[in-house]
Order: sequence, then structure tokens, then C-alpha cells
Amino acid sequence: MEEAKGEVKHILIAKFKDGISEEQIEEYIKEYANLVNLVPSMKAFQWGKDVSAENLHQGFTHVFESTFESTEGVAEYVAHPDHAEYANKLLPQLEKVIVVDYKPTKVKFN
Repeated sequence: MEEAKGEVKHILIAKFKDGISEEQIEEYIKEYANLVNLVPSMKAFQWGKDVSAENLHQGFTHVFESTFESTEGVAEYVAHPDHAEYANKLLPQLEKVIVVDYKPTKVKFN
């Protein structure tokens, strides 16, 4: 198996607290997406809502994926003042959250 050179995916899986409207969630998503314009090490952002028929989501409803060129880029993002300000707004709105960083790995077949 071969890791992509340096690239790191930062995944945040969230369950918003009850009482947060879809309009409020949309605003949080727009602000999250805008971090691409504010944090130089953040190269891409995408998100989605759970659509699985397996019903194994454990209440988590939203997935946010950010792409960085390296683990150092993720560290710069985490320490960046615009990210810190946004995290301080978003995290209190979440009932549950999981954050995972990983290097995409391709499977090689013989």
C-alpha cells in the first residue's frame, strides 16, 4: 500500500444539537467552507449529510472533509486564528463530534 505524498485529509463528523435550525447549520457550513480562503494551508473543503441506508451513523449527521498538503499544514490550520475563532463558534453547537486526520493510502494489486 502506498500513501499519497504528504497529502492529509482532515475529517470532522458531527451531530448538531437539537434545536439548531437547518438555516443555522447552512451558515456554519458556509463559514467552514470560507476557511479555504483564510487559511493558506487548507487546500480544499467538501461536506455532505449522511445518506446511508445501513443506519449505523450513531446520530452523526454531517461530514466535513478538508485537504492539506502535509501534517504540518493541518497543524498550521489548527493554530490559525481564523480556524480557532470558527471552532469556538461551531463546537458548542455540536452534541457529538469525531475528528480524524489521515493520509490517503492506495492499495496496490500484484
